[in-house]
Amino acid sequence: MVTQFLPRRGPDPAAVRGAAWVARCVGRGETVPLGPEDLAALAGSLQARSLQAGQVLFAAGTGPAGVWLVRSGQVELSVGSGRRRAVLAVLGEGDVDGDIQLLLRMPPPYTARAVDRVECLFLSPEEFDRLITARGQLARRWLTSVAARLASSQSRLVGLLGGTLTAQTARLLLDEADRDGRIALSQATIAAMLGARRPSVNKVLGELAHAGLIEVSYRSIRVVDRNRLGTVT
Repeated sequence: MVTQFLPRRGPDPAAVRGAAWVARCVGRGETVPLGPEDLAALAGSLQARSLQAGQVLFAAGTGPAGVWLVRSGQVELSVGSGRRRAVLAVLGEGDVDGDIQLLLRMPPPYTARAVDRVECLFLSPEEFDRLITARGQLARRWLTSVAARLASSQSRLVGLLGGTLTAQTARLLLDEADRDGRIALSQATIAAMLGARRPSVNKVLGELAHAGLIEVSYRSIRVVDRNRLGTVT
């Protein structure tokens, strides 16, 4: 792991741009704008970190490790190991984690591991506490982000409970698809996220592809018809 500490005094333009990028990730800029002083304070607190595939950002039960903001690459959140391993989510560009655990003073219930090369920005627990205590606008934006993520997780959980494996798979694909309809997850990861056997999930994906709802190729899935996929039961 390589760590680069950003300057504490007079943050350079690149650092401020990084802070602005963070601000966009953790809230809605149109409703809760940050001033130049907030961005400068955030820029002075960030640490840039690079991780290789397989490296752990933080482990389950180890106590709050800080706030992580993914700039590129993928980070897998999982519990258990071996056959009992379950993937809860895969973080990508713009995703945030670790802040809710810090706010609640609780250890993370899952392990975060880099799927491929990952570039992150990191806030230590001390810096995070200082920022949200001293900067009201920043705290408000962050709480907006927390509320939105919790609401999204709740909606996703409700959508996955009680449905058939086909309906659960369709919902997961819609949740994970980008604007172009592409899902940057392997079929093994999708199976782990659903808590299902890979052959069963592969069969469902084949059926959805045969119906013209998705396209499946080597290490690639693309949603073709969002509307119809959303009606799968």
